[in-house]
Amino acid sequence: MRKLIGTLALMLAAGALSPLTANAQDNGKTEAATHGHSHSHDTAADKEIYKGYFQDEQIAARTLADWEGDWQSVYPYLKEGTLDPVLKHKAEHGGKSFEEYRAYYETGYRTDVDRIVIDGDEITFHKDGDSATGHYVSDGYEILTYPKGNRGVRFIFTKTGGDAGAPQVIQFSDHRIAPAKADHYHLYWGDDRAALLEELTNWPTYYPAGLSGEQIVEEMSAH
Repeated sequence: MRKLIGTLALMLAAGALSPLTANAQDNGKTEAATHGHSHSHDTAADKEIYKGYFQDEQIAARTLADWEGDWQSVYPYLKEGTLDPVLKHKAEHGGKSFEEYRAYYETGYRTDVDRIVIDGDEITFHKDGDSATGHYVSDGYEILTYPKGNRGVRFIFTKTGGDAGAPQVIQFSDHRIAPAKADHYHLYWGDDRAALLEELTNWPTYYPAGLSGEQIVEEMSAH
């Protein structure tokens, strides 16, 4: 299984340009549960997996059903200031200033795809009032290893048909390593599987479309 060693500063994820221009995050720290559901990382084992510490035998294949639904990008909420409470909390407890966190997430969350709808084997990418839909099948997963020893798993799907504007390859990262319904995710997409695994700059993040900006802040703050 491919193991990627990046710099510590860049260990949080990536993406590559596609016909719809977007990417996504791996190993991020904004994990949150869908509004109305209990948060998913309650046990000690769950928390260790969330942090990226697990055994290979704990990994299991997943289907698109884990990510099925209507999802919205959090980037607009960052731009308009709705996520400022999250950034302020990070600044109070982390190693960066508020401005540094804002710059970091400005790069990380940036995308022009504001909505993604997953239904069966179809994934539709919405951008500027237009959309592109592809049909996707599972193409396994890859394990990424980071300098401090923690790891992440990307679950990969390849396009088998659909619109030309839909990316050829997509890679999900949601801090889970086995079948479970996602409460948010980071999505990498493009046309080159290997290149996506090595891109470590931009990680658009998606939460359920039914959540308000304030609810997303609550979910992010829960972690």
